[in-house]
Amino acid sequence: MTSRMLAPHTTCPGCQEEVFLDELVRGRCPLCGCTLEDFVDQAGDMDEMIERSDFSWLVFNYFLFKKFDELGASPLQVMQLIAGLDECCLNPVAGEFPRTKFEFGLPMNLSDRVRPKKCSRCGKFFFRGGGKVLSGDLTSPEFEISYICSRDH
Repeated sequence: MTSRMLAPHTTCPGCQEEVFLDELVRGRCPLCGCTLEDFVDQAGDMDEMIERSDFSWLVFNYFLFKKFDELGASPLQVMQLIAGLDECCLNPVAGEFPRTKFEFGLPMNLSDRVRPKKCSRCGKFFFRGGGKVLSGDLTSPEFEISYICSRDH
C-alpha cells in the first residue's frame, strides 16, 4: 500500500479523479479518456531519476564505502564524496566533471606510531605526532598513503 501511495500520480483535468501515471492508457485517463500528454512527459523525467538509483549504483556506493571504511577513513567524509558523485551524475553541468579526487585523514595504527615517518610536505623525518593521509583519484585504482608532521598538520 505504501509503495502505491508514493507512485507518481496526478488529478485528471477531465473527470477530476486521482489517476496514477502507470495506469494511463496511451496517455489518456482510463476513466474519461482525457489526454494527459503533458503529465506523461513529466513521468518520463521521473523514470530517468529512478534509473540512476538502480541496483548497480547502490552496489558501487556500498563497495566504495566499504573499501574506505576498511582503510579507516571517516564515514562522514566518505559519504560526502559519494553524495558529490551522486549530485554530479544526477544533475550534470556542461563542461564540469564529477569530483573524483579524495583526501581522507586516517588513524595511525601501532606500527605507524613506532616507526619513523617522512613528512610529505616538508620532507623531514618525525617519530611522534602528525597525521596519516589517504589520497588518490577514483578514476585510477592506485591510492597513496602519506604522513604529515605536526608542523604542517
